[in-house]
Formats: sequence, structure tokens, C-alpha cells
Amino acid sequence: MYQQEKINPYHEGEKAAQVEAMFDNIAPTYDKLNHRLSWDIDRGWRKKAILQLQPCQPQSILDIATGTGDFAILAAQMLHPKRLVGADISDGMMAVGRQKVERLGLQDTISFAKEDCLALSYPDGTFDAVTAAFGIRNFADLEKGLSEMCRVLKKGGHLSIAELTTPVSFPMKQLFYVYSHTILPVYGRLISKDTSAYSYLTKTIEAFPQGERMMEILKKVGFSDTSFRRLTFGICTIYFATK
Repeated sequence: MYQQEKINPYHEGEKAAQVEAMFDNIAPTYDKLNHRLSWDIDRGWRKKAILQLQPCQPQSILDIATGTGDFAILAAQMLHPKRLVGADISDGMMAVGRQKVERLGLQDTISFAKEDCLALSYPDGTFDAVTAAFGIRNFADLEKGLSEMCRVLKKGGHLSIAELTTPVSFPMKQLFYVYSHTILPVYGRLISKDTSAYSYLTKTIEAFPQGERMMEILKKVGFSDTSFRRLTFGICTIYFATK
């Protein structure tokens, strides 16, 4: 068991149910907080993760832990797939995503599906690419979730992940620690009205395996040609792998 799997948003219930409830609670303010707390840098992180897939020209994409659909929307606009499914455990988050997709006229390309990311309903080898942005650290079982992402990929298909990580070098490591333990949880609590959510998110960032350790896990569950790149002094890391 990895350390972030032991961290829960609340005190009662299984982790998956708690994570679902947390994201349902913060869904109305999630986009506003996400962009403000990252100073809008998160948009650039998503773009770089999608650019990793551009040479592959995937026509069918599964976006895991899609949330409010920001990554799915950008992927549809940049990659022009025939089909893109945004999968998430939170109906509240996807409701916001559906509204954005309809406003942009992308409903013929993007659909949403409530899925348990540890037990996806899709057959083996369904998608050309699988993506995830800032969501896999919430998995109750990281290896099982990544194994499912590998399973539904076609042979030769590609995985692109963007995840928040902790900087490793001075002084950004120390500055990020102060920011993530003071400003982020306090501001998140004030705007979202959820007293636990943003403290939980900070703890999972620190506990989540990153860099070389994450590549070892990806290889363990069936991926090859793994690589990673740290962005913005290591606050975000993007991973790329092939089935």
C-alpha cells in the first residue's frame, strides 16, 4: 500500500465514497479555486501533457478522473479525436463538465461516464490513449487503477498523466511547503466551505510517489517506454508511457 492510499478526506466510510463526497461538495467552486491557487499555471501543465500525445493522433481517448472536464475539453480541441470519454466517480464534478462541453458545442465528441476507476466497465484494448490530470493520487489502490488504465488501452496505445508533486530543490521545496500548508488549505476552506478537502489534497501531494518511483510502478503494471518531466520547479510532473 502506498502512503497516499491511507489518507482520507473525512473520518468515516471507505476511501472511494469519501473522495466521491468530497468532490461533489467542492464541485461548484472547483474550477475557480484550481485556477486561482495555481495562478492559472495549471492550464499550461494540461497543454504540455496533451502535446505528448499529438504525434500519436489518438482517435479514441479515455480521460480518467476527468472532474469538470478541463483536460478532456483541451484534449478534444488540440487532438481532434473521434471519441473522448471523461470518466469520474463524482456526478457533481461531471455535471459542471457537461455544462462546459455543451457551451462549447463539443457534445458530439465528449461524453461523460460515472466509473469506478479501479474497475472500469470497458473491454480490453478499447482506447488509443488514456489520460489523467491531477486525479490518480486519489485512487484507493494506485496499482489497480493504473492496471485498469493499461488494460483498456490498445496494444501500442499511450498514457499521459499530469500530477501535482513536491519540488525537490531549494528554495522552491521550502516555499511550496509553506504555501501548501497555509495559503492553499485556508483559501480552499473559505471558498469551498469544505473544512477538510484542501488539507486532504495537500497531504496526498506529499505522500504520492513521484518521478523515478512512479515510473517503476508504471512498468510494474504493464507499461513500457516510460518517461517523466518536471514542470514549474517540480510542482507538477507529467508522465508518458506506452502499452
